[in-house]
Amino acid sequence: MTEIAGTPVQELRGVGPRLAEKLADCGVFRVEDLLFHLPLRYQDRTRVTPIAAAREGVDAVIEGEVRAADIVFGRRRSLVARLQDGTGTITLRFFHFSAAQKKSLKSGSRLRCFGQPRRGSSGLEIYHPEYRQVEEGEVHTEESLTPIYPTTAGIGQNQWRSLCAQALARLRNAPPRDLLPAGSHPYNLAQALQYLHTPPPDAALEMLREGRHPAQLRLALEELIAHNLSLFRLRQRAQAEGAPALPSRPKELGAFLDALPFVPTHAQARVLAEIATDLARSYPMLRLVQGDVGSGKTLVAAGAALQAIANGYQVALMAPTEILAEQHWSSFSDWFQPLAISMEWLSGRTKGKKRDAALQRIASGEASLVIGTHALFQRDVNFSRLGLVIVDEQHRFGVHQRLALTEKTAARQGRPHQLVMTATPIPRTLSMVAYADLDCSVIDELPPGRQAVTTALVDNLRRQQVVERVAAACEDGRQAYWVCTLIEESDVLQAQAAEATAAELQQALPQLAIGLIHGRLRPAEKEAVMQRFKAGELSLLVATTVIEVGVDVANASLMIIENPERLGLAQLHQLRGRVGRGSEASHCVLLYQAPLSANGRQRLGAMRESTDGFYIAEKDLELRGPGEVLGTRQTGLMEFRIAELPTHNHLLDEVQSLSQQIREHYPELSEPLIARWTGAVQHFAKV
Repeated sequence: MTEIAGTPVQELRGVGPRLAEKLADCGVFRVEDLLFHLPLRYQDRTRVTPIAAAREGVDAVIEGEVRAADIVFGRRRSLVARLQDGTGTITLRFFHFSAAQKKSLKSGSRLRCFGQPRRGSSGLEIYHPEYRQVEEGEVHTEESLTPIYPTTAGIGQNQWRSLCAQALARLRNAPPRDLLPAGSHPYNLAQALQYLHTPPPDAALEMLREGRHPAQLRLALEELIAHNLSLFRLRQRAQAEGAPALPSRPKELGAFLDALPFVPTHAQARVLAEIATDLARSYPMLRLVQGDVGSGKTLVAAGAALQAIANGYQVALMAPTEILAEQHWSSFSDWFQPLAISMEWLSGRTKGKKRDAALQRIASGEASLVIGTHALFQRDVNFSRLGLVIVDEQHRFGVHQRLALTEKTAARQGRPHQLVMTATPIPRTLSMVAYADLDCSVIDELPPGRQAVTTALVDNLRRQQVVERVAAACEDGRQAYWVCTLIEESDVLQAQAAEATAAELQQALPQLAIGLIHGRLRPAEKEAVMQRFKAGELSLLVATTVIEVGVDVANASLMIIENPERLGLAQLHQLRGRVGRGSEASHCVLLYQAPLSANGRQRLGAMRESTDGFYIAEKDLELRGPGEVLGTRQTGLMEFRIAELPTHNHLLDEVQSLSQQIREHYPELSEPLIARWTGAVQHFAKV
């Protein structure tokens, strides 16, 4: 927008330093920003309603003459005015008022008011209506619906309306440049903005409420295209930086695969080949590997790591929790130690001399594979020749953390290749938006012998029956998990809940060996408990959600999850994936606390209906939104101004098509589109 794109909001009438500071809190710095600060909803003030026709709970504009106004002393002091219009009488009540206000509401004055009538002691009353004095016969001039804007403390709705009206006046004098190819939408940008700030009285309010109006779709389409273009541009920039070319090593990979006690699935072999091709190029691989619980992503990561190490480079594998990092350490140790590959461990709990020695081995290049938690991206961790970064369960890390790890290459080495893995399948609709800069591989085949898990919803009132079911399963020689969830994030409270449950179950089932694992245990203690459970010495493992990922015990065929309504679908699916890993039929019991909310019923119903991670991911997106599913709420990466997922999912194919059209035929439109919509999130999106 040539005229207003760079115009500071301070140039508008009524905007001083204090108001400018408050507007900045709402992301409004320029006049253009006001145009994209769209109303949350609308009120219809275009018609005056006779007082006799006013209805309880329905917003209305009424006009009449003040017959009396007095201060009334009851439980709360209030200023009460009686308004008549010839059809009836209504009461206006103010709990906060000034002497000047009381004086202005004198008998005989004529008012036009807006508010929502409610039933009071003297009939219909409106609390704190908006009002102004009018002359007899003055025409009601509201020609459009009245917008209600998102706001912050210290900015009233009238201020927003005044500022947006000024911005719209400038818009009419200097129409914005349309940045979409001609004919791609019936609305141009100026028409869409004008309509959404000032919809006509006959506007389709339901469509506006649901984000389906063509004017909203026009803006959502442009925003999603800008986001898509920015991700492609970031991909180009990353690739321009270069990366070490790591040619495929069929001899080493073949020897590694031949030594395995199983044959990789066709899907694993396909994804390994895709990664091998990427790593051989001299620009950074940016690949997302999705696979449902138990599909064998770790093996794929091992094949990628082997290719980098065989070419003389280091590999960093980062996992979000110690228990998952430890699981990776165990798997990679079994596979890589016979190959004489040097490995190093680094977590937040690695301290003192042990940490110093680990940092030295990493910096010197002596450690070829480094496995750890968020500790890997801390400032004092330096690599000698980092060629590949593997991030597991990527949605559990903040954007800043992943970016910090990819910047740990030495000067003139280029960027490391990136392999991002998730067992939380990302809906196609979401990956098209959030991961448009990544190549996606899907491991869509489970290893032979994996059992489907049946899921039952059981009210906590039947807890005793569930305990008896656990006893029966364990007495038959199988093992079980009992997962305790708490809505609080506190490790201490979660540990206390798990300890109390373990004590209760031990009392109810004295014949069973019961183990306990939670986030407050030291790594050595957790490892000891897990080893006893794996060895079959423990029949029942009581745990918090620390066992969500990475725990693999084939004999465990029953899982109880307490309070499942407190968890997201993706997390429930991950937990359920801990069973069904052997040859026995497996079961998951969701032990919920009644009454369930409508949303809770939908979510748990989806778990009962399906074990397909992609179906569950789509449901999770529908019910919780993209920020929750991706773990990006804190980063701003998915904070769209207009677009909403999944409401606007149906636009995504058109977004892909138009984005490609712009890149190929109208490249001059890319930069202005990106500048208009994406702002400061671009740097972080490059991870």
